[in-house]
Amino acid sequence: MSDSRPIGVFDSGLGGLTVVKELNRLLPKEDIVYFGDTGRVPYGNRSENTIKRYAREDENFLLSQDVKIIIAACGTVSSVASDVSSELTIPFFEVVSHASHEAVRVTRNKKIGVIGTAATIKSGKHKEYISVLLPKARVIGQSCPLFVPLVEEGWYNANDVVVKETVNRYLTPFINEEIDTLILGCTHYPVLSEAISSVLGEGVTLVNAGTATAKAVFEFLKTKDMLSNKEKGENQFYVSDKADSFRTQASILLGDELDDNKVRLVSLSSL
Repeated sequence: MSDSRPIGVFDSGLGGLTVVKELNRLLPKEDIVYFGDTGRVPYGNRSENTIKRYAREDENFLLSQDVKIIIAACGTVSSVASDVSSELTIPFFEVVSHASHEAVRVTRNKKIGVIGTAATIKSGKHKEYISVLLPKARVIGQSCPLFVPLVEEGWYNANDVVVKETVNRYLTPFINEEIDTLILGCTHYPVLSEAISSVLGEGVTLVNAGTATAKAVFEFLKTKDMLSNKEKGENQFYVSDKADSFRTQASILLGDELDDNKVRLVSLSSL
């Protein structure tokens, strides 16, 4: 059996493209429908109720596209609003649990750092998962609220003075903690991996939530006989604002020039 319906992915903006990139690599035959809520980014400084409302609206849009599963490619939604998924009638994936599992697998000294939006760090979800899997682990969290705006503006070159200074200010405290593993708890953050590694050093393993989640999705679809049998899958992107800006940055991040018809603007009132 097979299922040719697309995979649905949503995020507050560009960050979820790091998940799409991994899905394209692992599941090249799958169609993907992506919704980036660029009109309301970032989610990380919103109230819990607002984040849940946004998540529900994002999921409803993807359901209208007849997707077979939904991935919340957003650390904030995964941390504080994943319970909204209980209303869904199709499988749902978040990024927090999969990133936590991967961090436990790769850590050597049981000292794990987590960076994310203010809402993600406040939720403590990564620590909850890790504490169950590895009770003796020490988990240190740090919110990095300026990382998302940097990525959304296209400022992620490791040599950029603004990027270097911002990353250094947020991450220097981890050096004294002697962590050997860092969870990139927001899907925007892998875009800053080079800058992050330049501060923490090569001895710290960076856990990309997108990679971990894509692997879980692959195994699930394979086990459930839901893989597409198309010769080659296609990506379709929808955004709530700034379609041209999204198209430019997405082309860079995905390494593939997107045509105008691949990025469509969706009115928030229609969600």
